[in-house]
Amino acid sequence: MENFIGVGTGRTYADFQRQIPEPVKPLFDKLRTYCMSLDEKVIEDVRMHRVVFCKTMTFRWFADMEPTQYSIIIKIQKERKAQPIILEITPEQELTKIEATLKDAFTAIR
Repeated sequence: MENFIGVGTGRTYADFQRQIPEPVKPLFDKLRTYCMSLDEKVIEDVRMHRVVFCKTMTFRWFADMEPTQYSIIIKIQKERKAQPIILEITPEQELTKIEATLKDAFTAIR
């Protein structure tokens, strides 16, 4: 997992992970792993307060995840000109539907 690219700021996920609150860290890691598993060409852009997942170097993003103290705010983009879907996920939630929505967004984004 060391070969992921932090495009925007040069920060790595290891840097970012230190600022994720402990209650949501396992959930954030699980969602990150899922996004990265969608395709070998997924690009991870580690920013100051969030991580954005893009499809190829054209930077068509499909997921933008920001940790809060007790949840994760996820913006999911299916189409470039459409408003993103904004979800708040807590550690207790079942991820099946969220993962399906992420996969659908990844597949749909051009």
